[in-house]
Amino acid sequence: MKPFAITDSIQVRDRSPFFLIGGPCVIESFEHIDFMCGQISEICGRLQIPFVFKASFDKANRSSLDSYRGPGPKEGASLFRELKKKHKVPILTDIHDSSQAEALSGSVDILQIPAFLCRQTDLLLAAGKTGKVVNVKKGQFMAPWDMKNAISKIQSTGNEKILLTERGFSFGYNNLVVDFRSLEIMKQLECGVVFDATHSVQLPGGEGNRSGGQREFIAPLARAAVSVGIHGLFMEIHDHPERALSDGPNACPLDELEPLLGKLVQLDRISKE
Repeated sequence: MKPFAITDSIQVRDRSPFFLIGGPCVIESFEHIDFMCGQISEICGRLQIPFVFKASFDKANRSSLDSYRGPGPKEGASLFRELKKKHKVPILTDIHDSSQAEALSGSVDILQIPAFLCRQTDLLLAAGKTGKVVNVKKGQFMAPWDMKNAISKIQSTGNEKILLTERGFSFGYNNLVVDFRSLEIMKQLECGVVFDATHSVQLPGGEGNRSGGQREFIAPLARAAVSVGIHGLFMEIHDHPERALSDGPNACPLDELEPLLGKLVQLDRISKE
């Protein structure tokens, strides 16, 4: 793949150490993202892992109408600017319609296309035109080789800074399975490849009006993906997953993060020797 930069200090290139995209599913408050960003930054600093903070300003595809969605794009953009000013970290957030691409591009470093929207042409074009790094979540219904079409849409704007993220494939009702061949197949598409270790253990709609999750499988799936030699690892992380306003059942507890990442760093070195 042709290397590209997320920031001056984070390069996406083959055989470089993996970077972490991590943070809570959704902005719950500025105080919470401030705390989480600070804590994860310190952990990544000790382990020398390049870090990108992530959080959503709006969860537009919640299971229930009554579920918490977030502060919205205008307030979200303001909070991201304040967070970046304080912590000096790159930020990722997802967008859900074309108008949000330009509106958020001044506040974040990576625009993410949600899995359910990875075929939406206008959304992909709008994200590409901002010139920002674009992370496309592979749809739960998509074969890895079919992601070449999403790539070509973004590339048509002149933007070559593309990440593809594996997050599992629908496996019957309310279940996902990860085909690790997907990581190698998507590498052949000449883009950065990321593994989402937390949404891959989600049970979509598994609790009726909300999704469930099996967080006990985060660590083994993350170890497997890093052993393949991925460019980046995506994890939703929360200090109190049982109280999280979104995706708590499949979030990595903050107090388990450093021991897991320490093991992953060792596996990453071996896989890229």
